[in-house]
Amino acid sequence: MAELFTREDERTGYCGEFTEADIGRRVTVNGWAQRQRDLGALIFIDLRDRTGIVQLAFDEKTDKEVFDKAFSVRAEYVISAIGTVRARGEGAVNPNMKTGGIEIAVESMKILSAAETPPFEINDSVSVRDELRLRYRYLDLRRPSLQNNILMRHRIAQVARNYFYENGFLEIETPMMIKPTPEGARDYIVPSRIHPGKVYALPQSPQIYKQLLMLSGYDRYIQLARCFRDEDLRADRQPEFTQIDLEMSFVTEEDVMKTVEGFIARLFSEVLGREVILPIVRMTYTDAMNRYGSDKPDTRFGMEITDISELVRDCGFSVFSSAVQGGGSVRGIVAKNGAATLTRKEIDKLTEAARGIGAKGLAYIRWVDDAPNCSFAKFLAEGECEKICEALGCEKGDVALIVADKNSVTLPVLGALRNTVAKKLDIVPEDQYNFLWITEFPFFEWDEESGSWLAMHHPFTMPLDECLEYLDSDPGKVRAKAYDLVLNGTELLSGSIRITDYELQERMFRALGLGKEEIEAKFGFLVEAYHYGAPPHGGAGIGLDRLAMLMCGADSLRDVVAFPKVQNASELMSACPAYPDPKALEELCIAVTKKADEEDK
Repeated sequence: MAELFTREDERTGYCGEFTEADIGRRVTVNGWAQRQRDLGALIFIDLRDRTGIVQLAFDEKTDKEVFDKAFSVRAEYVISAIGTVRARGEGAVNPNMKTGGIEIAVESMKILSAAETPPFEINDSVSVRDELRLRYRYLDLRRPSLQNNILMRHRIAQVARNYFYENGFLEIETPMMIKPTPEGARDYIVPSRIHPGKVYALPQSPQIYKQLLMLSGYDRYIQLARCFRDEDLRADRQPEFTQIDLEMSFVTEEDVMKTVEGFIARLFSEVLGREVILPIVRMTYTDAMNRYGSDKPDTRFGMEITDISELVRDCGFSVFSSAVQGGGSVRGIVAKNGAATLTRKEIDKLTEAARGIGAKGLAYIRWVDDAPNCSFAKFLAEGECEKICEALGCEKGDVALIVADKNSVTLPVLGALRNTVAKKLDIVPEDQYNFLWITEFPFFEWDEESGSWLAMHHPFTMPLDECLEYLDSDPGKVRAKAYDLVLNGTELLSGSIRITDYELQERMFRALGLGKEEIEAKFGFLVEAYHYGAPPHGGAGIGLDRLAMLMCGADSLRDVVAFPKVQNASELMSACPAYPDPKALEELCIAVTKKADEEDK
């Protein structure tokens, strides 16, 4: 039977924080039993809380009732114990444990809560299926590695608030139920009971509201904002996430980027003890795509893309020549010393992967013996293969992978292959943080499906001054005052300087194919606000979850989010989402026309 917790049971210290300096001190500890060891005349219990483990000792001096109680303890029992800290006996010191030199000689103990045998052992060495861990997430969260990650996330938030407060930012909350506006992903919709047929949207970001705060005179805004996007999940994406959201008035891109750099440098110094060299390296979007095939390149390794289009424009291999003559390009990457790892079988896998993301095929040169093995050699004249190898920098022991197509295919395919090959060759440094600013993004991107121009960031982004002349005549040439911060191939931040001229804003809306009525319906209140004096302003949103994931060295956002969703956006522990009460639907004037199949429940 559980015993009552009283004031005398309140802890005087956390388990993992006791040291030799506490020897002789009478203490009270609370926590979970990691394990119990019965040695006959001796019983040891490893007691765990979020700071670590301390050993409780019971011996011939222990009261018999307390000793018998210790004998009954099993894993995950919740315990409160009072005793004296003492040094461990000679030969009993555990150098691998923070509290390995001391133990607590228990005088009294309460079992506050018994526990059934958990579905898996609560430690980091046990291999458990993700589905089982997430089904019992409250148990999974007791594991030291996850607790360390959650504590790391807390420290990141703490440093963020302290830094921005000290730099004159005001923390202001923005609404969680807003008007649906197009921001690039599907909205999560909240039906209104009071306004039948109408809906709120959960914010994909606080974008419009933080801009309005600048118009309202709050020149430095910060918020740890919850954001929601109904899009497909992946390792670095969850449907709900937290953003360190900021906005500043009377600033240029330089001011915003310098402020962010100051935060990043302080964060890594305080939390990881690592120096971030400032200013952070910058690269234009065009250069990033041409060199790495990605607008968020991992620069911890080389393997940059080489353009060999002019060299092969008139070669005998029609796949190459026709791609160039059709306005595309022929480009390649070289895996240095990769021939042993990238066998023909592995290259076939890479070819299928390339086809899966849009390429028609993958040409290669694999140089193992004296002469290179070229997959398209029979189409080349004498000496052409050698010239291609020279242009690519491919030598004996290397593998060159080549793609020929329009640039919108060639570059991202090689960018993806670059990352895949680097992992296969194990050439990505683990303990290294490479930050990179990507600047001068295209304002528009062409959407093949809709046959129209879309805003690459969002429609409130300011174009570069020299690009305004192309706004109506050639949207593809328009570049934006936008900037992303990338860390080790992951986008951490996206931001821009905003449009504050209402005539230019309406012009941008029209360029995106929005009619006057649609502009008024979706953004009328924002455009109207611009008529009343809008200061120049800009800002950014830093992904707190992604930042925590990278700083913890985790593979997925699941490892830094307390209660994450899985790939189909469900939460296994609480069986969310669930079917609503029919009465609630009736009050909201909603009819469910289709239910999930039984297997999806």
